[in-house]
Amino acid sequence: MTSAKTEASCLLIVDDEPQVLAALKRIFMDDPFDVCTASNAAEGMDLLKSRKISVIISDHQMPGISGVEFLSKVKSGNPEIMRIILTGHADLGSAIQAINKGEIYKYILKPWNDKELRLIVYSAMDRFNLEEENRRLLRIIRNQAVDLKMLEKKFPGITQIDRDNDGMLVIPEVSEEEMNAIVEECLRQFPDIDKQGGF
Repeated sequence: MTSAKTEASCLLIVDDEPQVLAALKRIFMDDPFDVCTASNAAEGMDLLKSRKISVIISDHQMPGISGVEFLSKVKSGNPEIMRIILTGHADLGSAIQAINKGEIYKYILKPWNDKELRLIVYSAMDRFNLEEENRRLLRIIRNQAVDLKMLEKKFPGITQIDRDNDGMLVIPEVSEEEMNAIVEECLRQFPDIDKQGGF
């Protein structure tokens, strides 16, 4: 098992066959993300605690716990991670069932095509990054909404926006002195506003 605490995005490959792990790792050796490997589900779960995992490729047929069961556990604790199952024709039905339940993102049939596998992983990485950025922006919006409510409480009417018939903003006449006083008070009351780049 490979492991090291880092914030870099990582592709986790879980398979009980060392030659399969080595072959899959070689495919991504020149790509701009880390590749972690685990030989069983327990090692994979341990890596989730020490690495920022974006995408998981798991073999379906593993001793002890199947790939679908492992990815189902991953989903319950880390639903944002993109989950891919590697499967043979014999267990294709259970893989498709897992997709329908929303437990996995894609399934890949053995033997895999290296180029197709890389495209699927890149697509999963892109989706993970997009959803992570959406979550980050949502947190900022929520924090700013709280700040706006507090500002409105302190300065009633400050968040109200008036527009004229052409849709242009109507700004009430405020002296420069009054505006500076409001800005100073806002920065004093809400120091994070300036760090976030304002509203």
